[in-house]
Amino acid sequence: MPETQKSGPGMSKGRMEAFTDGVIAIIITIMVLELKVPAGHDLAALAASLPVFLAYVLSYINVGLYWNNHHHLMQAVERVNGRALWANLFLLFWLSLVPFVIRWMDESDFTALPTAAYGVVLAMAAIGYFWLQREVIACNGPDSVLAAAIGEDRKGHLSLTLYILAIPLAFISPWIAIALYVAVAAMWFIPDRRIEKLAQG
Repeated sequence: MPETQKSGPGMSKGRMEAFTDGVIAIIITIMVLELKVPAGHDLAALAASLPVFLAYVLSYINVGLYWNNHHHLMQAVERVNGRALWANLFLLFWLSLVPFVIRWMDESDFTALPTAAYGVVLAMAAIGYFWLQREVIACNGPDSVLAAAIGEDRKGHLSLTLYILAIPLAFISPWIAIALYVAVAAMWFIPDRRIEKLAQG
């Protein structure tokens, strides 16, 4: 059956996967293009660019984690529907703001409001991914492979909680908020293999 045709109560997942891959590739490209060349030609000039470079690394990891988890999610999915497509667009919208908040953080020297805004973007992306999971499970059924793999998703809920905590903490110390952003990324750095194993089994 061609991917453009409907399958059962939902649609083929192929177009959503391809669109997501393309958007994430563009987001990463924009982040790279936003990196500034050091103003000088010595180590001091390079050191001055280190904070924004580390912010880029953190953001690259975060966007990459969403791509990785999205790929695993789609492995366990047979079809999607219109609500899942909207949830996916919501997720991609917030991920597309990552290059903007990185630049704002850099140009403000990592002050409170831009750092908190970075947390808002990450939190909304986490909500978008959670919404996408719920819609895909609803489309594929409560007894689907995906529903069994995700379960209560404690790690996802913990990540969102830490993002929400980091937003007000950024006004006390931006570096505390950044430490929480790093902690969440580290928590997801080792991919969760539940979905992949169940999809292959």
